[in-house]
Amino acid sequence: MRSPKTALSAALGLGLAAAFAAAAPVSATSPASHHSTPASIAAYTGSAAEKADTKAFFQAVMKSAQAKLKANPHLESVTVTYDASAAPTFANEISQSASIWNSAVQNVKLQSGSGGDFQYKEGNDPRGSYASTDGHGKGFVFIDYSQAQQYNRTRIVAHETGHVLGLPDHYEGPCSELMSGGGPGPSCQNTQPDANERAQVDQLWANGLAGIRFGG
Repeated sequence: MRSPKTALSAALGLGLAAAFAAAAPVSATSPASHHSTPASIAAYTGSAAEKADTKAFFQAVMKSAQAKLKANPHLESVTVTYDASAAPTFANEISQSASIWNSAVQNVKLQSGSGGDFQYKEGNDPRGSYASTDGHGKGFVFIDYSQAQQYNRTRIVAHETGHVLGLPDHYEGPCSELMSGGGPGPSCQNTQPDANERAQVDQLWANGLAGIRFGG
């Protein structure tokens, strides 16, 4: 969970804490030996490389969505599929997060599917929870066990999913902003994107859809 003073990072997340290149992400099948702590998360400083990494994640998801639209140019919205099989502990929160975003925006929809355009993973990582590319044209959301014991689990997942849809962190924002992440502290229980965040996602995906339809 990041503090309000933490710089925007490429592995944008509620709890990013180390350079993506410096430490490989872990999953439930390959747990890290160190757990996240408030100190380990607060020690993180973002970098330009990590900002580029998160941008690449969003672009990879968008590219997959655009390929679907090319195959069916009459779609009014694009479905982005996710694979939650590697995060069984958070199955309910992942499903809730998809419902939250599907109710909030019009131009992109989230749907569970094997393989998926991106994956959810779980485990222990001193960086906390984050979203990042996998280095192979796709991305994943990692959910940290320790952080999930401190903060609202659905807020964590919905926040990280917001990165998949193109939103940056805004830790200095109020609890009413989903992308303020850990900025408001563990007492924040809001799991819903606000009107501005919903509009940003719809604008991003409307531009993406228009780019395919009109050859942009």
